[in-house]
Amino acid sequence: MDPHQMEQATRILLYNLYTSLPAPPVSAAARLSALPSASSNGEDRISSLPFALLRDIVSRLPVKDAARTAVLSRRWRPVWLCSPLVFTDAHLIPGFVEGRGRPTRADTPSLVAAVTRVLAAHPGPFRSVHLVCGYMDAHQRQLACWVQTLADKGVTDLVLVNRPWPLDVPLPAALLGVSTLTRLYLGIWKFPDTSGLPRGAGAEPAFPHLRELVLSSVVIENRDLDFLLAVSPILEVLGIQGSRYGVRLRLSGRQIRCVQICLCYLESIAVVDTPSLERLIIRESMTREGSFIRIKIGNAPNLRLLGYLNPGIHMLEIRNTVITAGIRASPSTMAPSVKILGLHVRFRVHNDVRMLPAFLRCFPNVETLHIMSSKTNEDIGKLKPKFWQETGPIENIRSCIKMMTFHEFQGEQSEVAFLKYVFQSAQALKKAEIVAAKGSFTSIAEAISKVQSLTPDSWASNCSVFVYDSSGPEGGRIWNFQKGWDFSVSDPFAYH
Repeated sequence: MDPHQMEQATRILLYNLYTSLPAPPVSAAARLSALPSASSNGEDRISSLPFALLRDIVSRLPVKDAARTAVLSRRWRPVWLCSPLVFTDAHLIPGFVEGRGRPTRADTPSLVAAVTRVLAAHPGPFRSVHLVCGYMDAHQRQLACWVQTLADKGVTDLVLVNRPWPLDVPLPAALLGVSTLTRLYLGIWKFPDTSGLPRGAGAEPAFPHLRELVLSSVVIENRDLDFLLAVSPILEVLGIQGSRYGVRLRLSGRQIRCVQICLCYLESIAVVDTPSLERLIIRESMTREGSFIRIKIGNAPNLRLLGYLNPGIHMLEIRNTVITAGIRASPSTMAPSVKILGLHVRFRVHNDVRMLPAFLRCFPNVETLHIMSSKTNEDIGKLKPKFWQETGPIENIRSCIKMMTFHEFQGEQSEVAFLKYVFQSAQALKKAEIVAAKGSFTSIAEAISKVQSLTPDSWASNCSVFVYDSSGPEGGRIWNFQKGWDFSVSDPFAYH
């Protein structure tokens, strides 16, 4: 690659990855101090606190500050060693936490030495370890030692990122022995080969406590991904981001609640048996030219949020029926539990728009509809002028949808025809938000005028329509995994 292109690609890769990482449980931004009050007469009241409370205080400090508490007094000397370790290597890079600098390869040898000292010095247990700054291709021996130490000292929360390049630095096989993990984030690695490990009903789970798993730009074979899911019996949330290979994902687990697939080359997703699944989020899925991505929805009785389905590249299958244009709706072709639906549509592509009514009819109880309009360079086919009138009623648009957003509105004829159909059909709609794509209108007033021409006069008291200029980059903002599995937010697709 051209060096400039390489630099830009690296920046995008790391931005996508780091925005999806969980925040470390400790912050280096705050400063701890204890100033004597006028009435204390210099008495050290903090040191007289119960030992368990002192351990709790120390476990909330960055590792440098936590270790330094050992020199305060004899009372403090054993506290750090008795406190579960909370450690992020970013706190060892000057300026990194505040965003002023970034790690370089030249930083890595001293960083590796410091991480090695910290992991060796603390007897455990390790509550949380985030190692996200090192270029590890030249330090694989130390990496293997770290992973073994993490396994021996019972780490529960592990975030492990390799700075590129290369993109396929192998992870030590010892990672599969860290059985204490409850959360695991991996970024820019090659996953260990699991082909020689026992599988099936009699195999012991490698990660019996794992509830949260994210693989970001990880080179992993589909057989190894299947193995990883099989040995994580209580997994609740799964994220896969930036896979350059064709992912075939088979979901079957009683505990799994949220699955997010973003910026991946996909071959298929099969929701086989997931009674607890609430959210299936698919963003920016990619496919090889001319192929489709199979999305099969089987047993998922609690699936409430689904998106963004793309009628142009997603071959949707409900139970055992493939959804095609013009298919007659029936109970066997519906997923009635879905309340929030996102669709990514190329409105200038004839076949994509023809599939749109069929996709909508699969989800009869949708109350919130999010449409993302995708730009294309040319018109591919032409719809009949009366396509939407001849489509007939779509029950969820007519009587169920209360809220609709339309992102990246460009004012194209096909977009306008769809919005006009919705506005004329919808009887339950209370609020619509139209977000104009950057550069598509000369002013926000032009976009407002275009939308106003589509709304019935009778809506003045029944439905509120808002038109906005896009506040994000062209095509929408990069998706954030943390937003997707924040269950305190009922609709992570909502426009802000």
